Amino acid sequence: MKRAGFAQPWLPMLLLLPQLTIIVIFFYWPALEAVRSSFYLEDPFGFGSSFVGLENYQILLESREYRRVALFTLFFTLCVTFFSLAIALLLAVKADKVLRGATSYKTLLMWVYAIAPPVAGLMGAMLVNHSNGMITHLFGAAGYEFRNGLNYSDTAFTMILVAIWKQIPVNFIFFLSGLQSIPVSLREAAKIDNKSGTSRFWTITFPLLAPTGFFLLITNITYALFDTFGIIDVVIKGEPGNNPLTLVYKVYVDGFRGNDLGGSSAQSVVLMVLVLALTVFQFRLIEKRIHYT
Repeated sequence: MKRAGFAQPWLPMLLLLPQLTIIVIFFYWPALEAVRSSFYLEDPFGFGSSFVGLENYQILLESREYRRVALFTLFFTLCVTFFSLAIALLLAVKADKVLRGATSYKTLLMWVYAIAPPVAGLMGAMLVNHSNGMITHLFGAAGYEFRNGLNYSDTAFTMILVAIWKQIPVNFIFFLSGLQSIPVSLREAAKIDNKSGTSRFWTITFPLLAPTGFFLLITNITYALFDTFGIIDVVIKGEPGNNPLTLVYKVYVDGFRGNDLGGSSAQSVVLMVLVLALTVFQFRLIEKRIHYT
């Protein structure tokens, strides 16, 4: 096998330099600055800082409020990841069987992905508006007073619902691509061996979608932890109060609103370590059960 070569040894480094510069400036430098700040008590007006060692981490781990936010983040992540993947897989299986109007069907579903998270949050807030929200009226017709922003569980439901709706399209298009990449000959052979469509799906189709599912699992967990910031900010209308928060949004609230730069830096470091540990766990343990064909 012939390998690509460069006449000048500095040329590949020169080509990589722009990307490496972006990574260092926007990823490694902020991460190192967050680690440094987590050991200091920062003056909110920028007049100085005092070294406090691990005190910020100690306060964080002893905080009942932080544990409550961590538990909600776990619940939020599990709900968003599971339902967005499950609904997208169901839609992809149905779309794979569509013979007419398949292009229109896929286009309509993909339009949602083009909506920015804050806009998705705004649309969700409109649906649960106290006076004329469609979801509010539906709950009212069932005899339940839905109060987004005032009731903890109602606000959590809105956040989860909008986050799921926003993520379904990208999961759908990946699952549909995975389904359409399965050879027709394999499908026909499966129909001969097994007449049950449900049994064929779980014994043949679903295992063949495992690489796609594994990739989407990581993507959706990352999305639920970080990319839902805009949705949460709009849904709770910038008033955290007793409303449900996720870990990444609590970093923003404590750092930029509470001016607790050291504490918020400690939170970001803890979150970074948790995500790193989760990623290692997924790739080391889960990926061993995935077979790429």
